[in-house]
Amino acid sequence: MGYTSPIRKFVNPEIVYGISALGLAGQYARTYGVRRLLLVSDPGVIAAGWADRVIASLDKAGIDSVLFSAVSPNPRASEVMNGAELYRSAKCDAIIVVGGGSPIDCAKGIGIVSTNNCHILDCEGVDNISNPMPPLICIPTTAGTSADVSQFAIINNSDERVKIAIISKSTVPDVALIDPETTTTMDPYLTACTGMDALVHAIEAYVSDASSPLTDLHALQSIRLINANLLTAIAEPHNMAARDSMMLASLEAGLAFSNASLGAVHAMAHSLGGYLDLPHGECNALLLEHVIAYNFPAAAGRFHDIAMAMGIPENRLESGECLSTLTGAIRNLRTKAGITNSLQSVGVTKTTIPVLAEKAMKDACMVTNPKRPSMADIESIYEQAL
Repeated sequence: MGYTSPIRKFVNPEIVYGISALGLAGQYARTYGVRRLLLVSDPGVIAAGWADRVIASLDKAGIDSVLFSAVSPNPRASEVMNGAELYRSAKCDAIIVVGGGSPIDCAKGIGIVSTNNCHILDCEGVDNISNPMPPLICIPTTAGTSADVSQFAIINNSDERVKIAIISKSTVPDVALIDPETTTTMDPYLTACTGMDALVHAIEAYVSDASSPLTDLHALQSIRLINANLLTAIAEPHNMAARDSMMLASLEAGLAFSNASLGAVHAMAHSLGGYLDLPHGECNALLLEHVIAYNFPAAAGRFHDIAMAMGIPENRLESGECLSTLTGAIRNLRTKAGITNSLQSVGVTKTTIPVLAEKAMKDACMVTNPKRPSMADIESIYEQAL
């Protein structure tokens, strides 16, 4: 019998991609009849000048804006609630965000709270949002998180020291203005971490139980672009060809994982990053090769495709050597990118592993992992990454 694709959905925002896309902020806000926008950003993006350029575009279009920038890396639930209060008190009617994954996730959270009159932590899980958000325009400044096109929002529950995943079509932005020039102000380590985050998005989407021909195309192309351009983007931050390719890779990976979901790497990284307040991309990078080794028997053919997309010749993947060759290539890329830590060096101990594993098992991303792990399996993977 021939293969028949199962039913799959594919959602994405309106996407405008290219140099100077940021300058269209005012034009797009005006199409929504906006009177006052909440502009969400963070101190680093403001210092780089990108928020001012967005404000200038809004001013030119005659649109008032109120700035909210009290956003941390790994945005806290309390920050979301504070932003929602400002949205209400300033009588805003839409949200625009310029920044990386943290401001974008915070902006999504603000939008959810503002129309659902809830606490953001009550929205954890899949399809738990009743009312659509206000209009949301996203302008990403990093090439990795893809929050600007995804139906995911990741918020840190500081009290429980864990990140929660909110997954819903309601969190898909209305417009993504994707301008590769904004990534030129990322430092080398942020470039590395966000680039590896995009790689994990693409790999996990490709082996996900919810993958489809539509997501596969985007995932494999993202892997090719990252493998060919990440190290150049780190070494030559103003090389626009490399920056453009990495931003496109991030977009492709986002379209893939937003629709195919993710897996154990992200579930474990959310637990790790929430517990120790670590950079998300770094957590993903340190876990990736170990999760691949666990998942490989359940998706060997798919990992073979990934290895080919990473430029590994077919003749090096014969005789059962695909797993070691692929994980070696990923380890080599990670270390050349400057991510050389281990879990032990960032604060993980054997005594904290059961806590991390318990939290990871509850993460929504675990559902589409190609192999269903036990808690003991997750503990073992953490231990291997120490």
